[in-house]
Amino acid sequence: MTASIRPYRSDDLDALYDVCVRTADKGDDLTGHLVDPMLPGHVYAGPYGVFEPESAFVVADAEGVGGYVIGTTDTSAFEARLEAEWFPSLRAKYPEGSGRGGVDDLFIALIHHPVTQDPALVAEYPAHLHIDLVPRMRGRGFGRHLIELFCHEMQRRGVRGVHFGVNPLNHRALAFYAHVGFEELSRDGMSVILGRLFD
Repeated sequence: MTASIRPYRSDDLDALYDVCVRTADKGDDLTGHLVDPMLPGHVYAGPYGVFEPESAFVVADAEGVGGYVIGTTDTSAFEARLEAEWFPSLRAKYPEGSGRGGVDDLFIALIHHPVTQDPALVAEYPAHLHIDLVPRMRGRGFGRHLIELFCHEMQRRGVRGVHFGVNPLNHRALAFYAHVGFEELSRDGMSVILGRLFD
């Protein structure tokens, strides 16, 4: 099936949410394990489409959007904006513990206690990204092209480096990112932080 990469459009927001939940379990579909399938997108996708659409690209075919790269040029400023403009309404909608102990509660906890990056990391690698592809888009070169598009856009805007986190159990993804020029910067039980500096 023919597919192509293009800049994100405002009417792609629902697709960002859909791809996010369909890849939220270490690249696999988490939909059937959630009461509210919007939750992963609230944390990992939606705010990028709303606040920094110019940094987003999608890959689409006749079935619709099947992948994206999204991110920000300035992680510290983006985290501040999330705290001021994105999370307050979500915290009101999803009180802590309202997921009744299920998988939903993991994402609700992230809404109330978002992960923020070490200032020393952000000083060196100020941009960050998220990239996800549904199965039909994998193995076709789109991941590499999306990464390169995002990095080129960051370089064009004068950003010196980009970072992001990967689940340490997602071995396929870790191998791919090493292959496209990212190095491991740190690791704990929850995340491997990868980074790439631009020439």
